[in-house]
Amino acid sequence: MATKANSVPHPTLIELDPFIPANEQKGIHNRWHPDIPAFATVKPGEVFKINCVDWTGAQIGNNDFADDIKNIDLTKIHNLSGPIAVEGAEPGDCLVVDILDVTPFEKMPWGYTGIFELENGGGLFAREFQSKAAKAIWDFKGVYATSRHIPGVRFAGVSHPGLIGTAPSAELLATWNKREGELIAANATAVPPVALAPNVTGAYVGQDLPDNLKDKIYAEGARTIPGREHGGNCDIKNLSKGSRCYFPVFIKGANLSVGDLHFSQGDGEISFCGAIEMAGIITFSTSIIKGGVEKFALKQPIFMPSPVDPLYSAKLIFEGISVDLHGDGKQYDMDATVAYKQAALNAIAYLMKMGYTREQAYLLLSAAPVESHVGAIVDSPNACVTLALPLGIFEHDITPKEEGLTKRDFGQCAIRSDGVL
Repeated sequence: MATKANSVPHPTLIELDPFIPANEQKGIHNRWHPDIPAFATVKPGEVFKINCVDWTGAQIGNNDFADDIKNIDLTKIHNLSGPIAVEGAEPGDCLVVDILDVTPFEKMPWGYTGIFELENGGGLFAREFQSKAAKAIWDFKGVYATSRHIPGVRFAGVSHPGLIGTAPSAELLATWNKREGELIAANATAVPPVALAPNVTGAYVGQDLPDNLKDKIYAEGARTIPGREHGGNCDIKNLSKGSRCYFPVFIKGANLSVGDLHFSQGDGEISFCGAIEMAGIITFSTSIIKGGVEKFALKQPIFMPSPVDPLYSAKLIFEGISVDLHGDGKQYDMDATVAYKQAALNAIAYLMKMGYTREQAYLLLSAAPVESHVGAIVDSPNACVTLALPLGIFEHDITPKEEGLTKRDFGQCAIRSDGVL
């Protein structure tokens, strides 16, 4: 018969409530800084769980308007759980992190995808679309997601952390702030901004710290928006359960933090809040490779993807080149971002022929398991990028037919209560 004697549950080191604002909870921080103390410490080989709020810290609701997206306070993001120190980790080591599981909270079986305002967040097409707030709510049923705001699709999620990384050293933090500060100064009028400087407004560390230490962290702490040398917000959808990550260590203990959990995401997360954002639980185990930074020439993290992946073999693939065919026709020189944009715009135009609105198509490409690849990066002047839309996620046939595409009424996603698009 089953015995309790050797049945020890894996501990939850940070417990959070997804319905309570992040800045009212312990074990959370929203800036990167080496002086943020570890909230908990583990030994190599231990299995442990971490609760994560959604990246906004409970600012977005399950409703049919996008006013919360429009009015979101982006000074408060991302909300990360941690830091978690690993005993024995030293600068120059490699922290090996096994992602053992990623699940939503049972009491919160839903997530969301958002399009952000041009002046408040942006996104890949913020300027092209003069973006206004919109969103889709997704319901989780086991491994599948469906949305009342984007009918006619159902797909299996590849749940993963959008943001995971180790703490920077003081020297690395200073490097980040210097180089990003120079970029901001050179593009002072850019909308959306090209980067975000440290900002005490909205900064939060959910620990009982002396005021002078908090003030230092808030004044110097790097924003969590971009990925950097330590990992961070890289939004790699293949870091799902079963993945193994190798992170450079910059301070004693490594101080691992994680957040921005996604139920699913397309390559690129193009609408900025482009995954299916969720709150949930992530399970880890860690180990250390001494001197790993030197052994592996580890300038940035490397990882081994999960063996668990939804099988969508049939795809409709859209090509893009570095010519602005959807705009002014300008030729760019080997610009892979322009090429990616053209591939995505080609897919959006196709989906609109089927009856989806531009907003629904934009959200779908952001949230579904869409794959993008660089086809060619050497054939001047055009880089070539592809975007692959899985056929199996649709409840109807979307392949090209001689008679054209059947246009259906799929309604509209959640938009602002004033109706502005």
